[in-house]
Amino acid sequence: MRALLVVNPAATTTSARTRDVLIHALASEMKLEAVTTEYRGHARDLGRQAAESGNVDLVVALGGDGTVNEVVNGLLHAGPDPALPGLAVVPGGSTNVFARALDLPNHPVEATGALLDALREGRERTVGLGLAAGTPGTEDEAVPSRWFTFNAGLGFDAGVVGRVEQQRERGRKSTHALYIRQAVRQLLGESQRRHGTITLERPDADPVTDLVLSIVCNTAPWTYLGNRPVYASPKASFDTGLDVLGLSRLSTASVARYGTQLLTSSPERGPHGKHAVSLHDLDRFTLHSKVPLPLQMDGDHLGLRTSVTFTGVRRALRVIV
Repeated sequence: MRALLVVNPAATTTSARTRDVLIHALASEMKLEAVTTEYRGHARDLGRQAAESGNVDLVVALGGDGTVNEVVNGLLHAGPDPALPGLAVVPGGSTNVFARALDLPNHPVEATGALLDALREGRERTVGLGLAAGTPGTEDEAVPSRWFTFNAGLGFDAGVVGRVEQQRERGRKSTHALYIRQAVRQLLGESQRRHGTITLERPDADPVTDLVLSIVCNTAPWTYLGNRPVYASPKASFDTGLDVLGLSRLSTASVARYGTQLLTSSPERGPHGKHAVSLHDLDRFTLHSKVPLPLQMDGDHLGLRTSVTFTGVRRALRVIV
């Protein structure tokens, strides 16, 4: 097997020595080329080169969810194709939602062992992914499409991601405590807490209006706090379309209510109540906002948007599990 290993040297939970051990373990089982990323978007470029080369069977992403997202966008730059190289993930980030949603070990050495076992036994699955693009006929129509593996968000949660990225650029480590602090600061600075600006439109259904927060899930859980899974849309799955959780109010009382529901969520039940909207297995929908709002995908802040069209693409990519 010919494989490309994409290594993010800034991965938060792997040392240089650990990465060397993993590279040697993988190289003992396959013809391996290991490339260390040098700039933002490099993993995407490497994924695209692997897809276009025709001589790579597998791309292994060693890093966090951001590295995985870049590799996926490179592999799928021309759309899904059964002939594309497969994807394997060795988690090296602080959260690793995509890898854990695939039931992979969260430790990079254990995950490498599981990957080698899967290759020997021929275990793989083809997962659905989300695709987001600027909406035709709007000021965002020229925004290029982008794939996401586990979640996206327009509004509040994307604002939190943006604040965390700013802190990381200043040298702060990505920790769950950092996310919680920035979530509180985003809430206190939220000008549309009681009257949202987001409208969700989908074919053959009435629009859902006045949303303050919109979380799009491609799988469950939505994220993790340490080892605790958090379910925004418990029914979301790699085998269905996209799920959406929308909240129409972020008053102090509603934040306390829905925050508690998220922290105590389970595969059976997520946030619910008067100001919560949950939609399951959507193939296509659009989120419009009256004002520009932050957008995030797979934990990567992508700037401000006023209109984004989401598509759930089934059986988009082959993954080694």
